[in-house]
Amino acid sequence: MSDRIPMTRKGYDKLKAEMEHLDTVEMPIILERLAIARGEGDLSENAEYHGARESQGMLQAKINLLRDKLSRAALIDLSKINTEEVSFGVTVKVKDLGFDDEEEFTLVGAGEEDYDTGKILVTSPLAQGLMGKKVGETAEIEVPQGTLRFEILEIRVDE
Repeated sequence: MSDRIPMTRKGYDKLKAEMEHLDTVEMPIILERLAIARGEGDLSENAEYHGARESQGMLQAKINLLRDKLSRAALIDLSKINTEEVSFGVTVKVKDLGFDDEEEFTLVGAGEEDYDTGKILVTSPLAQGLMGKKVGETAEIEVPQGTLRFEILEIRVDE
């Protein structure tokens, strides 16, 4: 995987802090659990040992995933974003032509997504369907339930 992952400095720092917390705080706790379980004798029937090993594996996989994202990060300066069309970092106000209501989405990178507040990953199907559209244009996005149709009302940078 060599695809670059667009993200802001804020998103990068958030992912890095999470990775460092898992590596320097959570992992030592699990390693301590392993050491204690090893000291209890026969490992073949030691449920605590096997549970700690499983936790260690899952935590290491998460740390590796975060490291990979950070290594492929392409930091984007929001002050240089063009608001003529929908792209990474912009907030786009749309009118849902199916329900006749307005919504706002901010296209963000890894570590910044928060679907409850409208921050969607730039790689999501919804964001990809909006990419490149200009104010006044209509985006048609195929989803399993049918086709979503959005009219682009406004494009801006919030930060």
